[in-house]
Amino acid sequence: MTTNSETPALQSRLPAVGTTIFAVMSQLAAEHGAINLGQGFPDFACDPALVGAVARAMEQGHNQYPPMPGIPALREAVAAKIEAVHGRRYSPADEITITAGATQGILTAILAIVHPGDEVIVLDPCYDSYVPNIELAGATAVRVPLVPGTCRPDFDRIAAALSPRTRALILNTPHNPSATVWTREDLLRLQELLAPTGVFVISDEVYEHMVFDGAEHLGVARFAGLAARAFVVSSFGKTFHVTGWKVGSVAAPAPLTAEFRKVHQFNVFTVNSPAQHGIADYLRDPAPWQGLPAFYQAKRDLFRDGLTGSRLRLLPSEGSYFQCVDYSAVSDLGEDAFCRFLATEIGVAGIPLAPFYGDGFDQRIVRFCFAKKDETLRNAVERLHKP
Repeated sequence: MTTNSETPALQSRLPAVGTTIFAVMSQLAAEHGAINLGQGFPDFACDPALVGAVARAMEQGHNQYPPMPGIPALREAVAAKIEAVHGRRYSPADEITITAGATQGILTAILAIVHPGDEVIVLDPCYDSYVPNIELAGATAVRVPLVPGTCRPDFDRIAAALSPRTRALILNTPHNPSATVWTREDLLRLQELLAPTGVFVISDEVYEHMVFDGAEHLGVARFAGLAARAFVVSSFGKTFHVTGWKVGSVAAPAPLTAEFRKVHQFNVFTVNSPAQHGIADYLRDPAPWQGLPAFYQAKRDLFRDGLTGSRLRLLPSEGSYFQCVDYSAVSDLGEDAFCRFLATEIGVAGIPLAPFYGDGFDQRIVRFCFAKKDETLRNAVERLHKP
């Protein structure tokens, strides 16, 4: 009897995917003792009251499977918050689903509506999970660049990209990595453009509560023509400084939610029970999320003010917890090489913008995350004055 101990060959579903730039730069930061302003997560603790709410939920026995779409109390709280902020009422019973983070919500939305041979428009630069998600559905990502330098939408190019094969468009505002925010005029233009089509919208709004300088986040839920065709993706991890909990939500009209839940029940089924109960209890008080714009604007301003006088040119940061800088006055290195230099020689890790583009468009721009303790930001600023 013969035994073949070799692993069979396989054909990768994602042959172009390797180690992400986030993992690479975080590893460099760890190896060289650099301050990690690359990966987008806080280095400070969440509200102890939130931890207490989750602990109480465990003590009260909420440790078994919750309902597939999420516990009713949390779905009701999400619906109430959306209505309070955007004036649109989603039914907690059949239009709100609790997800294992925003990334799972986006993948599930894509798998629910996208079929092999379809096209999905993504706006470059875009978050790195979008295109692999589209490819896993057997579809093609159609990359439409945002306007270089400003990262504002180019509606002529979006219109030109629409075809009979276009199934969906992925929107992200506030935007990662550029920190730009779509305006009312932008969203009305998109609504008008999509009105005669059957194109769906997947709206990634995980930084919804981080909009600065008196501006307002205008989610697609505010626009009837967009809301009717949209999956609205949010993240409790981003909002409440608990990215490792991986709890989010998706709001969509009932017919879309029905298809979404068909996929959701088989790719994750349901989400951490005590976290859901704890977050639902914590959401009784709106003050924590209502205070986020001022909280993060203070950190943004501390970071920006600290870099005044350096040779790094600050680009606008309208929302999210990211700040992009143009380093062309400092170095002729490409973005990847410059970020490696920062991590290994200066002691600060950032993220190059080029990997967010399909063609690796290199503009000599670096993205920093300011969701950090004030002390961390001050130390980083001191080091960044060196180059």
